Amino acid sequence: MRKRTSTNFENEKFLEYDCPFITTLRFIGKRWKPAVLWKIYEGIVRFNKLKQVLPNISDKMLSNTISELESDGIIQKEIFDEVPLRVEYKITEFGMGILPILKEMNKWGLETIDGIKK
Repeated sequence: MRKRTSTNFENEKFLEYDCPFITTLRFIGKRWKPAVLWKIYEGIVRFNKLKQVLPNISDKMLSNTISELESDGIIQKEIFDEVPLRVEYKITEFGMGILPILKEMNKWGLETIDGIKK
């Protein structure tokens, strides 16, 4: 934790609260956040299914990413009172606001992948 009187603290505060790009990246800027959110958007809403479609993510990283998305208010956990217990994730109304950005990122990424494969 930085001292509130430090220059770094002021710079971080400015970037987080006054720069729209940094604000956006705060929610989706980590490596796995966009991928996990995109897969939930596509309808993959259970932990083990997410793990299957994102095989290179560790269980711990997937768990941490889900927790961060949940604490940021981007997704919410739905627990079903069944045996065995079933947990699913869904995008919140707040999280839906970031989907147009992810759609454009996906579009650009697909075009770029095609270009660099040639």
